[in-house]
Amino acid sequence: MSASGPAVLKIAVSEQAAVTVKVEMPASLTDHTPVLILAHGANNDLDHPLLVAVARHLAAEADAMVVRFNFPYMERGASSPDSAPVLENCFRRIHDHVADELAAPGAPLFIGGKSLGGRTAAELISRGEEGEGIVAAGLVELGYPLHRPGHKDALMTEPLRKIGVPSLFVIGEKDPFCDPELLRPLLAHKIRHASAYILSVYAGGYVIDGYQPVTLVTRTGQRIRGVKKNEDAFSIQIMDTQERLQGYLKSDLREWINDETSVMPDFGVDRISERDLDDLLAYLTML
Repeated sequence: MSASGPAVLKIAVSEQAAVTVKVEMPASLTDHTPVLILAHGANNDLDHPLLVAVARHLAAEADAMVVRFNFPYMERGASSPDSAPVLENCFRRIHDHVADELAAPGAPLFIGGKSLGGRTAAELISRGEEGEGIVAAGLVELGYPLHRPGHKDALMTEPLRKIGVPSLFVIGEKDPFCDPELLRPLLAHKIRHASAYILSVYAGGYVIDGYQPVTLVTRTGQRIRGVKKNEDAFSIQIMDTQERLQGYLKSDLREWINDETSVMPDFGVDRISERDLDDLLAYLTML
């Protein structure tokens, strides 16, 4: 990585849209330097602290190039994600540009991301080249949305249906969106002809900056849990556990309670250690 920071690009992903891309470069490149493309989660962008920490660490070790990008809705400043086809098309366009213009010929190219971005990457790998997906050396999941909080009986496994490459899942041990003990047997069954690894990151009860969990209690006694996005003297806006933006007038609420434990995955820039990052680097360079 250069002292001035990542290279910043604009890449067209459709006739109407171009997105911001940031590339962290190692000090030296070889024909075997692995490349990792990371997509952001639903409620954040390419500069999410976790993505930045991973990118900087891997590039600083002079062992990997890391590419981060925005999906079109985030580039527009919209609050709701694009449809799956738009997300997938964007990821494909970024992958093709990196493969054609940035990566060395034959260099191992990995894809992945955080939450929504990771789910999109998994879907593209499952689809494969014949299904307008992506052929990659491996998959990196920085938090996988396996289930909604409190709904462990309804697992979202479709994107994992046909993963045929080595895969690394970095999962918080208390992640309310992904119980590691449910994920382990699932991966053993789903991922064929390849290895799957789970790196469980422990953290005690804490709140990741920007993810203040809140419980709203309506005048009828209904309790609504989510992540606080905005608040003023008269209203409060949250992202609920189904990832919907919801606004409420404080006059319609009995109370609102700031919780002590985040409803977001139990890892962040201040909780994923250098040892964990080195494990990720070892995964990228072992193939």
